[in-house]
Amino acid sequence: MLIKKLKCMERILIIGAAGQIGSELTLALRTQFGNGNVYATDIKDPPPEIREGGPFQLLDVMDDKHLIHFVIRHRITQIYHLAAVLSGNAEKLPLQAWYINMNSILNILEIARLVEDVKKVFWPSSIAVFGPTTPRKNTPQLTTMEPSTVYGISKLAGERWCEYYYKKYDLDVRSIRYPGLISYKTEPGGGTTDWAVEIFYEAIKNKSYTCFLKEDTKQPLLFMDDAIKATTRLMEIEKARLMLHTGYNIMGESLSPGDVASEIRKHIPDFKIRYNPDFRQEIAMTWPESVDDHMARLHDDWKPVYSLERITKIMIREIGLKIEKAKH
Repeated sequence: MLIKKLKCMERILIIGAAGQIGSELTLALRTQFGNGNVYATDIKDPPPEIREGGPFQLLDVMDDKHLIHFVIRHRITQIYHLAAVLSGNAEKLPLQAWYINMNSILNILEIARLVEDVKKVFWPSSIAVFGPTTPRKNTPQLTTMEPSTVYGISKLAGERWCEYYYKKYDLDVRSIRYPGLISYKTEPGGGTTDWAVEIFYEAIKNKSYTCFLKEDTKQPLLFMDDAIKATTRLMEIEKARLMLHTGYNIMGESLSPGDVASEIRKHIPDFKIRYNPDFRQEIAMTWPESVDDHMARLHDDWKPVYSLERITKIMIREIGLKIEKAKH
């Protein structure tokens, strides 16, 4: 039986608001819908602008009883579920990662099915859904998907559950297969593309970086502003126009650590990088070098606008300001 509530304006719940994507998506959605209508939640304290700029509450997505009470009490109409154990950390604790990643998305899907006010769900997938048998260059939207990591397996299973809830219950669930994301606002948290952020911090702090991937290992990357734009636009599209309820491929540029290091040296000439590949190198070699994102670009003519040159200028400037501010 559906749990009915009165109709209301858009009221948005973000789970994982203290994370790399969540911290920036929260601010974007508060600008779009009003600070008081976007509820940020996490199991840890978020940055001050999230905690002080609108409603925030400590909330565990694994606690389905408290979660459904929160959704009903605040008359939530859209849920963005961003919490997950990322690829690098998941390989260290595979069973725990599987439990958290799978049970959390199932909690969200069930709550969205039961609470009639909830009209849309966003859940991030990843390029980790692909595997060693997938074409690595210009990876198609629909292709062989045999992930070999716990994170990838959980993301692929999550995509299938999203599709199931759409077909079985007509639940409007939307998703993007994020590539590696580059952002200066929140430091990375255990992923195989973390080098693409760490390299900028270490270049500014120490003028050197030891990379956990090989110099020529290319990966699809995207600046966070482009990722946020893609996400908010996807959620604005009329349901009837959606071609997928699993995950849309998107990317900015295909870049290697060597590519990024060369661009950094244009600003920091004495920057040095050494390469000491670890277990994440093996993971990276099962992921695409680039993806075909034409299906995502069909919606609203979406396309990335940030090049490596532009990203590097922004990252060096903003991280430098952040470090200076922390000193005072």
